[in-house]
Amino acid sequence: MPMPAPAIEAMIKTAFPDAVVEIIDLAGDGDHYAATVSSASFQGVSRVKQHQMVYAALKGKMGGELHALQLNTHAL
Repeated sequence: MPMPAPAIEAMIKTAFPDAVVEIIDLAGDGDHYAATVSSASFQGVSRVKQHQMVYAALKGKMGGELHALQLNTHAL
């Protein structure tokens, strides 16, 4: 079962309350998304670590309910 964009955003916002999150359904199938996440939590953190932090916030949904996520992160 696909994961709806609001659920993805909610999980990210739970982990990063200050985050500005934009999610786009790339294929219109609820399974392939692009997300831009900006948070002060990313300040001074490598891009790889930022992505790992977001994937951790998704609590194992990647590869299951959430098939593909094109991720772009920025520090506020």
